Amino acid sequence: MKKSEKKRKSHVPFRLNLLFFLVFVMFSALILRLGALQIVYGDDYSAEVKRGENVAVSVPSPRGRIFDRQNRLIVGNVPLRTITYTRMQGATDEDRLHIAKKLAVLMHMPADSLTDRDKKDFWMQINAQRARQKITTMERRLLAAKKLTDQNIYSQQLGRVTPAELAELQSLDLEVLAIKKQMDSSYFMTPQVIKNKRVTEKEYAMISENLGTLPGVDTTVDWERDYKYKHVFRSVLGSVSSSNEGLPRERLDYYLVRGYDRNDRVGKSYLEQVYEDSLHGFKAKMRNVMNQDGTVLETVRLSRGMQGKDLVLTLDMELQKKVEGIIEEELRRAKLKRGTEFLDRALVVMMNPKNGEILAMAGKQLVEDKQGRLRVQDYAIGAMTSSYAMGSTVKGATVLAGFQTGAITPETILLDEPIVLRATPVKKSWTTMGNINYLTALERSSNVFMFKTAMNMAGVSYVKGGTLDVKQKAFDTMRYYFSQFGLGVRTGIDLPNESAGFKGSSSKPGFLLDLAIGQYDTYTPLQLVQYAATIANDGYRLKPQVIKEVRRPGEQLHERGGIVYSAEPVVLNRIDMDSRYVRAVQRGFWAVMHGSQGTAASYFDGAPYRPAGKTGTAQTFYDGPDPYIRKSGPFGGPPSCFNLTLVGYAPYENPEIAFSVVVPWLQDDKNPISKKIGRRILDAYFASQRR
Repeated sequence: MKKSEKKRKSHVPFRLNLLFFLVFVMFSALILRLGALQIVYGDDYSAEVKRGENVAVSVPSPRGRIFDRQNRLIVGNVPLRTITYTRMQGATDEDRLHIAKKLAVLMHMPADSLTDRDKKDFWMQINAQRARQKITTMERRLLAAKKLTDQNIYSQQLGRVTPAELAELQSLDLEVLAIKKQMDSSYFMTPQVIKNKRVTEKEYAMISENLGTLPGVDTTVDWERDYKYKHVFRSVLGSVSSSNEGLPRERLDYYLVRGYDRNDRVGKSYLEQVYEDSLHGFKAKMRNVMNQDGTVLETVRLSRGMQGKDLVLTLDMELQKKVEGIIEEELRRAKLKRGTEFLDRALVVMMNPKNGEILAMAGKQLVEDKQGRLRVQDYAIGAMTSSYAMGSTVKGATVLAGFQTGAITPETILLDEPIVLRATPVKKSWTTMGNINYLTALERSSNVFMFKTAMNMAGVSYVKGGTLDVKQKAFDTMRYYFSQFGLGVRTGIDLPNESAGFKGSSSKPGFLLDLAIGQYDTYTPLQLVQYAATIANDGYRLKPQVIKEVRRPGEQLHERGGIVYSAEPVVLNRIDMDSRYVRAVQRGFWAVMHGSQGTAASYFDGAPYRPAGKTGTAQTFYDGPDPYIRKSGPFGGPPSCFNLTLVGYAPYENPEIAFSVVVPWLQDDKNPISKKIGRRILDAYFASQRR
């Protein structure tokens, strides 16, 4: 018993010794490890401790491109070498000045946008001691007594910086200022473009090599819109804000809640604005890992960016280009003749009557430069934003309204004679035609036939030397039927700011007669082509459209991606008129261009594409933009003039194109400019179809 106890006790010290030894070894290893971490890797881990991660930074992607119906690129993007600055947390004004001075040595920065205020602020910053000396002892006492604010003092200092002191700023100083001005306009953690125009390869390389000493500065690729057809259709394509403009102030909240940064470029007008959600690309998301000094240690990509979606327009840009050229040529040619002193514009719209696709929408405006020379600018947007008295082109709608209300029938014969009413100037046609039916009235453009149709619709009889008792209801009825063609109502086009035209407010009897011949209410060229297309399309009014498709971006420059949206024809209404009446007016339109007395026959008879249409001349007053002309008429009012118009479609049997031509404010109603433009644009269209 004693032996076994003794044996057991002899084993205890050995186990304890083993345990102590193991503990000693473990502590030794731990001490060695800590020593290695402290001595060998101490600096690395110290830097790691100082690392801080900022919020994600968004890198813009290119906007989507715009193509025409034939896959021709209209608007693309040009890559630009770009220098950016991202304001980090804790960055001070002095930090930005220090970085700007370094950048000014590495690159050239244009300083032409600097203002005197910019220069004075900068002079005071780099001449702080001299700036303090511009404050008097009295002003310092007032400041101490809180009778002056720091802002008051600063304003006094600015006013005392002399031109001679500003002249001390050297060209390099101004470049530093221009760089710093861009940096100062940046938002926290949002890349701000410092320079993206004419960044040379050498500048780009030198700054890239020195990024480690330029906290917040980066070299990247930016994008600029490239309009392949220059000024063609330019006003409708719209514009995009610059990186300096950023988000428009009036829509700032709208964009910010959708994830935009304040200096993002967005569409400002028309197509670029309306389809911003499609054209704007998905940004790449990056995360910058920085040390406490704000130096970027690592950039981690969180997600890849994606180019915006592509728009495919209904336009044929080659046809659009030709139409714009025709308008410009005819305008310049007309300006060489007498009677065109007021003339400054012409507008054309061409549309497929069966699906509403706009194939060309063109406008040109003549303006004088400072040297008195005429130059031409795009005014395509005027086809839907400006309205005019259209004259006799609307007589097809008047005849159809008369048919449908029972005021006249296709067999009705009316006497074309001067209309003499009490206390009213004589109203008549351009020539007295005698007894005529609707067909002759359209072919020869009788005013009196339309006057008497309007009287019958109003339920009044004409008595020479008498008066007409016309009620407001007669105006409402006429406008109701006109509106079914799109006259006096918005067409529904997929673009903003469309005008509905102007409705006269008076219900005097004479104005009803004027309304019947297109000399009272005003309409846009777009409304006029929709009217012509409705007649061509057997009474179906279609919505005009300029967007054909929205597609995902393709891999190659001219390649189209998958379809996201495809526009379908939209029938707005079928006119409330008998089909046989529509066919009757179609025959009248044919007679205008092919009849022996047709008002446009000398220009269109024999055309191989067999057109039909209606001419128009509105006797009106100048209501254009020139204030001097508006006061040059009798008694200081606007002078009288003529608007020349033309509508039509072709081929007559199976129309594939409808068109309108509007040329306002000529002093000569015999000028053939509208017919010349009409013939040339139809020739151009059918020539393009033969290729």
